[in-house]
Amino acid sequence: MKVFSLLFVVFLATTSVGYAQYAQQQKVSGKAVIKTPTVQCDVCKDRVEFFIGREPGVTSVKVNIKQKTTTVTWLNDRTTLENIKVAIANQGFDADDIEAEESAVKRLPKECKLHRNNLNPPVTPKQ
Repeated sequence: MKVFSLLFVVFLATTSVGYAQYAQQQKVSGKAVIKTPTVQCDVCKDRVEFFIGREPGVTSVKVNIKQKTTTVTWLNDRTTLENIKVAIANQGFDADDIEAEESAVKRLPKECKLHRNNLNPPVTPKQ
């Protein structure tokens, strides 16, 4: 019986150490504030938070409309900052130095398209 108890204690100690190492690896994450100037309204904010929050490795997303920024945290072993910026651009919004995909901009709701047009009015040639 003592041998069984001793083996059980050793088993518990080994698994708890392995779990602690696993938990530490999962906690390695990055955090960044991304400039998102084309996120102008609550609809835009909700879209970014919803879709980017579901990207693999992203642990949190918070959009600040007034400051035109998006704060993102992620797990380093699952994704990178560049992948997150590309995902934002694929949703139709500019992210730092990455411009939005034109096809994604066309899929935006009317409200968001109007905001984008107000930011970047079409250039008319001078006559």
